[in-house]
Amino acid sequence: MMQILYPLEWAVAWIMFLCHKLFVFIGLPDGAGVAWILSIVGLVIVIRTIMIPLFFKQIRASRGMQMVQPELQAIQKKYKNKKDPASREAMSRETMALYKKHGTNPFASCLPVLLQAPVFFALFRVLNSLRGIADGTKSGIGPIDQAVAQAAETSSLFGAPLSSTFLHEPTDLNTKIVAGVLIVSMAATQFLTQRQLTMKNMPKAALEGPMMQTQKIMLYMLPVIMAVSGVNFPVGVLIYWTTTNLWSMGQQFYTIRKMPAPGSEAERLLNERKARKAARKGIVIEEDKPTVIEQPRGQRQQPKRKDRQKARPAGTAPVVGASASTPSSTEPSAPEDSSATSESPAPKAASTQRQQPQGKKRKKR
Repeated sequence: MMQILYPLEWAVAWIMFLCHKLFVFIGLPDGAGVAWILSIVGLVIVIRTIMIPLFFKQIRASRGMQMVQPELQAIQKKYKNKKDPASREAMSRETMALYKKHGTNPFASCLPVLLQAPVFFALFRVLNSLRGIADGTKSGIGPIDQAVAQAAETSSLFGAPLSSTFLHEPTDLNTKIVAGVLIVSMAATQFLTQRQLTMKNMPKAALEGPMMQTQKIMLYMLPVIMAVSGVNFPVGVLIYWTTTNLWSMGQQFYTIRKMPAPGSEAERLLNERKARKAARKGIVIEEDKPTVIEQPRGQRQQPKRKDRQKARPAGTAPVVGASASTPSSTEPSAPEDSSATSESPAPKAASTQRQQPQGKKRKKR
């Protein structure tokens, strides 16, 4: 393990040494002092700047995971009560196919944290080695020789040396106070950073399901774990981790404010800000309405009109040719004309039948 971390220890030592030289160049005092404390802050800036491309990859992966949540929940529901190996394997295949389809990976969002862990342990080992390098019991690391280690080891934050810890300085009350404040700050910034990411930048559909329940548990458990572990960390490591959390908080705040996830509370607030800004300029922004896709409708068939024979008075003969005027279903305008034609002769025929008895005169015998 020590052999694996040594290249990182060497890189961390060089970054701190060069940052210290930079702060001395701009006017800070050389030797033990605030320049070595700021060199840890400089280490954070260098590491996080290098990791900016990974941060944007993390954002894309997180949003991809949010978009696939409905389909992922459907797969989980499909295999909910199936515990046999074949079903488990089929569920795994469908899940990986879903990730491949959307170009996302659940492990991509954890990549920045995983890459920071080796740097964290390398810094931990460098700060723990300062006292041994300063008294000559340990060999130097990169540019940190005995003289440099003595200056770095005696540098302090409000009287607490960078290599001191909360537990290993039982009689130094000042170190306990400084370390305690840094531990609380480290845990609080970790909680706030994770909370704004979880609560403000996720759509409502992603706030349900087992993955979200796991994130809620980690939201409260991770700060507690860090606080319990922090009592063993050197003051320099606490400075590094607190500064890293502050950087993450600012980065997340900017991202959530300017590039919120679709359907999240942050997106709604962004749209409201845009609307207020446009209203001050006299511009009206229409809200995007959901697109309604109309289903194709089949052609409605027109009902065929049937001629109805009018009731004839008693004693009258049926009208000849009425059935011949039945309209064809292929001619849409025929029903009106033909019905008028078929209905109009009937009254005339009826009137003719009524007038016949009056037209003939019987001879008297």
